[in-house]
Amino acid sequence: MPELPEVETVRRGMEGAVSGKIIVAIQVNRYDLRGGVPKDLALRMSGRVITNLERRGKYILIHMGDKECAVLHLGMSGRIRIFPSPDSYQPHKHDHITMTMDDGAYIVFEDPRRFGMFYLIEQDKWSEETPFSSMGAEPLGNAWSAQDLLQKLRHKKSPIKTALLDQAVVAGLGNIYVCEALYHARISPLRLAHTISEDEAEKLVICVRKVLNDALDSGGSTLKDYAHTDGSLGYFQHRFGVYDREGVECANHCGDVIKRKVQSGRSTFYCPICQL
Repeated sequence: MPELPEVETVRRGMEGAVSGKIIVAIQVNRYDLRGGVPKDLALRMSGRVITNLERRGKYILIHMGDKECAVLHLGMSGRIRIFPSPDSYQPHKHDHITMTMDDGAYIVFEDPRRFGMFYLIEQDKWSEETPFSSMGAEPLGNAWSAQDLLQKLRHKKSPIKTALLDQAVVAGLGNIYVCEALYHARISPLRLAHTISEDEAEKLVICVRKVLNDALDSGGSTLKDYAHTDGSLGYFQHRFGVYDREGVECANHCGDVIKRKVQSGRSTFYCPICQL
């Protein structure tokens, strides 16, 4: 599933193509995405001006003035493809929603596995609705700090890896970047969350931000379906320290290899010597 760097990369690509433009028409080919697509989506969005796009966690908010905004979640296999004109549009089998802008551009939401979401929410109340109302701070924002993290971890009896995947603790993190951040912070993913010290929390916040910013600079990570809005691929996967590197010698040359362990149904990759 795309995580913060991938979703933010998509948001940036979309914003350049739609911000300040009018939605001329919307075609919905399938309404049975996760949660369902509103049957009157085209009626409610056609003719509206997209003022700006915002990312919250792993969601993209398409703001359209003071009435409603659209919420986009890429799910497991979703992607956005942008075509500058109708003639350049190349249809795919799983193109579920297509927006036509007033400059002729086509914005296409493709999602083979249909775990993605596209729905409408009240503009002035979106932050009060599920899932946004319970989300933690943005890890790249000023509101997130070691003290905020410690407060959220104080009563957590789960492993730190599992805790960091909790969107109520910090928004937007997923399996890849939690594994990478813990590795760089030299904190074992098996440690109980409430045992993290203040110094460790400070280091973890720094490492999370560095990993996310490095991933953004690389256009995210392409493992299966993810691609930029122009079709190009991310390449942060070539810089992984531990993720999906089971059995590979640790980059810190500690003498051990990367191990894999399943936690809460997800694969965790770590170095048992470097991460204590």
